[in-house]
Amino acid sequence: MALKARALYNFQSENKEEISIQENEELVIFSENSLDGWLQGQNSRGETGLFPASYVEILRSRSGSNYTDYSGSPAGSPGHDSSFYTAPPNPGISYQGSFEDDDDDDWDDWDDACTVVEEPRSAPGTNGHPSPSLQYPAAYGHHQHAGYRPKPALERQDSMSSSKRGSVVGRNLNRFSCFVRSGVEAFILGDVPLMSKIAEAYCIEMGSKGPQWRANPHPFICSVEDPTKQTKFKGIKSYISYKLTPSNINSPVYRRYKHFDWLYNRLLHKFTVISVPHLPEKQATGRFEEDFIEKRKRRLILWMDHMTSHPVLSQYEGFQHFLCCRDEKQWKLGKRRAEKDEMVGASFLLTIQIPTEHQDLQDVEDRVDAFKAFSKKMDDSVLQLTNVASELVRKHVGGFRKEFQKLGNAFQAISHSFHMDPPYSSDALNNAISHTGKTYETVGEMFAEQPKNDLFLMLDTLSLYQGLLSNFPDIIHLQKAAFAKVKESQRMSDEGRMDQEEADGIRKRCRVVGFALQAEMNHFHERRVADFKRMMQSYLKQQIVFYQRVSQQLEKTLRMYDNL
Repeated sequence: MALKARALYNFQSENKEEISIQENEELVIFSENSLDGWLQGQNSRGETGLFPASYVEILRSRSGSNYTDYSGSPAGSPGHDSSFYTAPPNPGISYQGSFEDDDDDDWDDWDDACTVVEEPRSAPGTNGHPSPSLQYPAAYGHHQHAGYRPKPALERQDSMSSSKRGSVVGRNLNRFSCFVRSGVEAFILGDVPLMSKIAEAYCIEMGSKGPQWRANPHPFICSVEDPTKQTKFKGIKSYISYKLTPSNINSPVYRRYKHFDWLYNRLLHKFTVISVPHLPEKQATGRFEEDFIEKRKRRLILWMDHMTSHPVLSQYEGFQHFLCCRDEKQWKLGKRRAEKDEMVGASFLLTIQIPTEHQDLQDVEDRVDAFKAFSKKMDDSVLQLTNVASELVRKHVGGFRKEFQKLGNAFQAISHSFHMDPPYSSDALNNAISHTGKTYETVGEMFAEQPKNDLFLMLDTLSLYQGLLSNFPDIIHLQKAAFAKVKESQRMSDEGRMDQEEADGIRKRCRVVGFALQAEMNHFHERRVADFKRMMQSYLKQQIVFYQRVSQQLEKTLRMYDNL
């Protein structure tokens, strides 16, 4: 039965099976059962095809559940009344898989049909991307992953018991707020239990441009190579594996995309205040086409570059396990250990060690506001350049090639016509004109192939930064909401409704969030400068080489006219 739906984000189709949708566009869904995270339907322009299930919400009457929001919050979280949320049917969440990709062992938390895109999300980020920071239930709700164990009821962060409090800072009534869902509100208010022993620590230090993450003492890089199609169940099921070779051990491991997907889910769940780079998206059809495999490999390379360069993400035990483990038994043990990690979400903030230097909260807020304006402007400009470059690729592959082919055919026609009157025919001239036509046909093919050398790398980099930028609005919101709690607690302290010691504790914990955000901002800028320098240098060098090759073809053809 057809259902009405509304697009939450923009989506640009990339092949003939998909259709483009615009934010707030009314859609018709043919079936609400998604296939590998994709729905089939019709947009307002009458086009029929596939689009991501996580990019739409199905509209329902108020008498039943309001809507099925494939980008909403997980069912079962506190504040989520089942009458207001209907979880999308997803047979893929049976969560199976294995080190050797056998579906009958204890890789029981995901399978081929499960993608991060299918995970329920809440409010959108920028540029139509879902907001990953809403993935963290932390102190609230039941965790949806198999490896989760509830935390024991340990002592509060504050030394004072709640019975001694004159009053407490009011909690956010919007339980869908990322400030609440991420657990950062609980952390700020001192409601995240302290662990008796914290085995990991991530340090922030003051640099020349402000707070920055302490560098990984053992830096490394990791190559992504040799995508290879493999089969199992006597060829019934096929998949692509990638060869990963970390420089610190120089020993390769082989991973499927769903292994990357599992790691990405762990990263989102753990690192509340870090902009985790998005994985390349899945594709509903053509997964084994050469162009798609090559595109995914290029984007996984960029993703891996950002992971290994990040001072915090690169040291994460789960990431190291993903890159280095070759033994099946150890792999499963490490996977379970990552899923049982208690230092996730709000608890991750307990692992952050900040400098003792004083920072005025208003100065921090001003810096964050400046970065917010910058990131919004950069996001818009990245989207603009993406659209221009994508259109240029289409022209290279289609329009430019056709126009040069038409020009070449026209020259060929002139040459053929000159052969019609033999007494006045000049074989040398005719051959030169005919060769000119063939040269322009060759130039057309060169234009069609050129995006693989320059524009593809540009689009890959822009796609990565669209994902990174889409993470920041929610991370910034966490810091803004934390500041609001500080101001509220200070006002209550001034009015005598809260002990100053408790207000100081809220301010202290807010400093952790502020320092972490500033460190993340500085890392983003550092990577941005390096990445865009490399992108522009590569593009210009390839353009120079391309036009030199075109020039050589034309000069060779020109010389044919010299001795006529």
